[in-house]
Amino acid sequence: MNDKQDARIVYADIIHLPHFQSSKRQHMSLYDRAAQFAPFAALTGFDDMVTEEARLTYKPIELSEAELEVLNRKMDLVELLLQDGGHPTLSFTYFEPDVIKEGGRYLTRIGIVKKIDTFAKKMILYGSDDIENKKIPTIDLQIDRIIDISGFPPEFDEYEN
Repeated sequence: MNDKQDARIVYADIIHLPHFQSSKRQHMSLYDRAAQFAPFAALTGFDDMVTEEARLTYKPIELSEAELEVLNRKMDLVELLLQDGGHPTLSFTYFEPDVIKEGGRYLTRIGIVKKIDTFAKKMILYGSDDIENKKIPTIDLQIDRIIDISGFPPEFDEYEN
């Protein structure tokens, strides 16, 4: 005899009986029944913690004296353009510190320069990458976090390098 035949013989007296239905409790839906067997997260928040730990951050780059000099010349050029009534559209690469863990990330933002606030050490841009829509709020970039400025008009190419 195989196992299938053994089970039929052993349970022959009950196998064709109707399924028991309690008169005191309502029948559980298949959805609720399946929920009983759903995976259980014994360590609540563990997945979020692992994801946060795996998120990469970068250390701020220390610019050399030569790189600082080039950046200062570009800042001077931006100030000259502003004094002449211009508002150049430039690309800025800057370091944004992470609010949760050590380090941060480097972002590149394109914007129209509104003004330079030397007292607060900020460069104020009109909006963000959408230079057509002037209704976007201004964005303040910390000058000491900027590591590169590009996008000057062609006549100022000698300042790029």
